[in-house]
Amino acid sequence: MFAVVKTGGKQYRVAANDIIAVEKLEAEPGATVELTDVLMVGDDAAQTAGTPLVAGATVAAEVVKQTRAKKVVVFKKKRRKDYRRTLGHKQHLTVLRITEILTDGKKPTKRAAAKAETKAEVKPAATAADEAAAETPKAEAKKPAARKPRAKKSEE
Repeated sequence: MFAVVKTGGKQYRVAANDIIAVEKLEAEPGATVELTDVLMVGDDAAQTAGTPLVAGATVAAEVVKQTRAKKVVVFKKKRRKDYRRTLGHKQHLTVLRITEILTDGKKPTKRAAAKAETKAEVKPAATAADEAAAETPKAEAKKPAARKPRAKKSEE
């Protein structure tokens, strides 16, 4: 099954487990986002196109990471006028992994949300040795010895 979704002013054809980079979305890595602007849903046998959106269709995706695109260099020049300007731009992107394509108003499953919570809960406990080391004062670093003044050369 595939879907055509619109986000960030662009359209993407997606299927389950696809990874896409879209314009920046405000979400933390590991969070689940719903893309509600679904323009078309279908498979090999039949397709449903919306007017303009497909009613009750959503696409669930997991945020993989927040990143930036390659730098685009903008160079302006006017010949014989000694005018040159160089600018660079790196667009902010969100990398998404499509988890589900949902129709008929269904809600996404909680798989991705539960996975993110378990990662946050598993933290190594501090050991007794770490606590003892934190309580003892740190050894003072040795200071470098003072420099001796140079002996002046005698005139012979």
